[in-house]
Amino acid sequence: MNQSMDDASKSPEHSRRDPVPARPIRHFRDDELTAVMEPFDSFWEAPRDIERGYDRFGRFYANNYLRFVPTNRAARILVISCGPGYFVQLLADRGYEHVIGIDSFPAKIEFAKARGLDCRVDRVFRFLEDVTEPFDAIIAEQELNHLTKGEVLGFLDLAREKLRAGGVLIAHSINGTSPLTGSESRSGNFDHFLSFTEYSLNQVFEYTGYDSIKLFPLNLYVFWTNPLNYVAWMVDRLNTLFFRLNFMLVGKDARIFTKKIGVAARRPS
Repeated sequence: MNQSMDDASKSPEHSRRDPVPARPIRHFRDDELTAVMEPFDSFWEAPRDIERGYDRFGRFYANNYLRFVPTNRAARILVISCGPGYFVQLLADRGYEHVIGIDSFPAKIEFAKARGLDCRVDRVFRFLEDVTEPFDAIIAEQELNHLTKGEVLGFLDLAREKLRAGGVLIAHSINGTSPLTGSESRSGNFDHFLSFTEYSLNQVFEYTGYDSIKLFPLNLYVFWTNPLNYVAWMVDRLNTLFFRLNFMLVGKDARIFTKKIGVAARRPS
């Protein structure tokens, strides 16, 4: 099948940019960020029963993200938008000793503190600008689409500078490629400003100086004790095959069609 001209320009051998010249990091005041109802530095997906979320989100994070987290239990890790500390709790349960969580919603932080987790009320840009010791991993639990394009670039630049050489940033966003949820997910929240595809997410991480960029689908069907998740997973696989074939008909080599798309990328060593 002939590849369309626009897709050819985005094929892997043409997607790498020339090295990005050094440029000043964009500074943003936290109280001037565009999202006002669901800020980027606060977790908004917790269930009504906060306590139940520790198990549910723990399994979700373990299935999707844990393989990208440093194996060294002494690694210094920051969890942004930690909410009640779901990811922080998972890492503590796995033996990680130096995990910090920040969230701008004080009521959610109280749940984390009640569990003895090192979670603090703070805002992301202020915290990153003030911190002096670099991190081995930074994990953003809120979606990148809660930032405008300029704010995304500012956040990625700042996070990269606060990572050790070889340190990893893990993030996720609405998947604009999804025919089922891409448009609704972006438009269904007043504080969603953009969505990403595989190409554009890789593009923005390359532009802000990351390498070893890995894009991955976020698997929602991780609750293996529920037989319905096996059915949903099978339907999801069939949809992916159907969508991929149809995208190929119009010259697009899209591979990820899940509701959300994840990314893990490293500060170059």
